[in-house]
Amino acid sequence: MTPQRLAQLIEHFPSTRIAVVGDFFLDKYQEIDPALDEVSVETGLAAHQVVRKWHSPGAAGTVVNNLRGLGAGRLFAVGITGDEGEAFELRRALNRQMCDVSALLAFADLFTPVYHKTLVRGKAGLEAERERYDTKNRSALPAQVENLLIEQLDTLWPEVDTIVVADQVEEEDRGVITTGVREYLISRALSDRQKIVWADSRRRIGLFTGMYAKPNETECVRAIEASQSPAHHAERFPDETVIRCGRALQERLAMPVFVTRGQQGIWIFKEDGIEKVRGVSVPEPTDTTGAGDSATAGAVMALAAGATLAEAALMANLVASLTVQQLGTTGIATPDQLPARLALWHP
Repeated sequence: MTPQRLAQLIEHFPSTRIAVVGDFFLDKYQEIDPALDEVSVETGLAAHQVVRKWHSPGAAGTVVNNLRGLGAGRLFAVGITGDEGEAFELRRALNRQMCDVSALLAFADLFTPVYHKTLVRGKAGLEAERERYDTKNRSALPAQVENLLIEQLDTLWPEVDTIVVADQVEEEDRGVITTGVREYLISRALSDRQKIVWADSRRRIGLFTGMYAKPNETECVRAIEASQSPAHHAERFPDETVIRCGRALQERLAMPVFVTRGQQGIWIFKEDGIEKVRGVSVPEPTDTTGAGDSATAGAVMALAAGATLAEAALMANLVASLTVQQLGTTGIATPDQLPARLALWHP
């Protein structure tokens, strides 16, 4: 990719119209200062003192953050929340990203999904993080809620050129992308090839027929060989395993599969072979939280702007290389940062 071609793609970013459907979480941060720790008179346990707190859209919301950072034209959120304070904060955070939340439906008997994150003042990156507390819906999504989501998607479909599916919740039918919603999306994707439909799923990427798929290598291998797992989360699968499973996944979905491999970049599995797009080498320390979501944003923005598959993968690598250098937060990249990152990639 030349700098001129990069500029040509970026020029089209403001004209994109993208719907993000999936599990919108509220990232609820609080920072504690150990120097101010007290002991509870009632229990004798430590009483950690919060000195700062803030909120941000998480999971599917992280995709929205990154799309907005790259200058997307119109953004729509499709999902569910509860009807409590966290729902208010999530909508307010998405509104700050100029994201239309009219299809983010509220229900009094559901939870707003929340990641409660505690950080320690004076530390950076993963060293700053304490144990996380998650709020999720633990029962199957009611049929009437599923039907309302499908109605929202049906209404919104003609208004957008790109649909991003963010299947974050690992438990089957507990999140937004239920069996019924997934089947609807598959049917529309297969019947409307003009639309870019991009799927990212932690547990079920092998089910999204007819869509571009972006698994990391663990998700790719797990989709084909369920018993396979790296011995440690920091280890990688052998190349031959990734190639075997990537090919099988591409044949199953009948669409290109973008397998992210960390510093090795992205391997694209297509009907006519494999294309490897190397990553951008950046110095430590890095924080990979949200890197997959930022890669999704870069790739779909590029595809919506008319990029080839390889150009989309490179855009994903450029964007992710910027966000992983933002420690202790799910970062974003902006178009003005991309030319310098492309220059860093070329050598």
